[in-house]
Amino acid sequence: MRIAVCVKQIPDPATPYDLDPVSHRVVRPNDQVLDDTDRFGVEVGLQLAEANEGTVTLFSMSPSGSLQGIRQALAMGADKAVIIDDENLAGSDALTTSKVLAAAIEREGFDLIIAGTESTDGYTGVVPQQIAELVDVPSLTFARKVETTNGGIRIEQQTAGGYDVVEAPLPTLLSVTSGVVEPRYPTFKGIMQAKKKPIDTLTAENLGFSADQVGDAAAGQTITSVEPIPAREAGEIVEDDGEGYLKIVALLEQVKVI
Repeated sequence: MRIAVCVKQIPDPATPYDLDPVSHRVVRPNDQVLDDTDRFGVEVGLQLAEANEGTVTLFSMSPSGSLQGIRQALAMGADKAVIIDDENLAGSDALTTSKVLAAAIEREGFDLIIAGTESTDGYTGVVPQQIAELVDVPSLTFARKVETTNGGIRIEQQTAGGYDVVEAPLPTLLSVTSGVVEPRYPTFKGIMQAKKKPIDTLTAENLGFSADQVGDAAAGQTITSVEPIPAREAGEIVEDDGEGYLKIVALLEQVKVI
């Protein structure tokens, strides 16, 4: 089973970062970490590969930098990585990101695509479904439990009221929720092996995209300005002299809560 796992390198959430004053985009440092939500997708991919004599290939569209985040996933046990690193991709919207990742995955070949539900630096939540549409396979989303069937995948799909059981034949795409599995920690052996695992670097042109089809040129949105969140105003203190509840009731009526 050829398993493709979409991952993303992001700035360390514990480290302050800056916005470019002109483009208003995040200034990405050379050292970036693996998006924490992607660790669950990598673990699901590894478990399915181990149970089905498969391979796990990582796919990421981002500046390579030091490849710290990618090597974290390789150290967990993934076999190789494909990075699409191209300055022309800066400013790409969710649809362009999906098109580029879909093209890279189809170029490599796959039986199953795995992704998280959304990235923690973008929060669009639509890339997995768009990739499925672009490569013309079923989409199993919000999986909280995953198992293989005879030639397919069965999941428990998280819903507001519980879960639905959904199945699809391979090839298919699967997006997983945080908590679907317990991601493994890289061992010292895995960290050393990750340094020798193959990492292919592609550009948008390698995948058949011209400069005007990606990045800012193709984005359907523009960030015109970024402003700090207004400071929170001080609240009103109600001193209870025995009838403080009347003031609270009046305030609730004022905002039409009661």
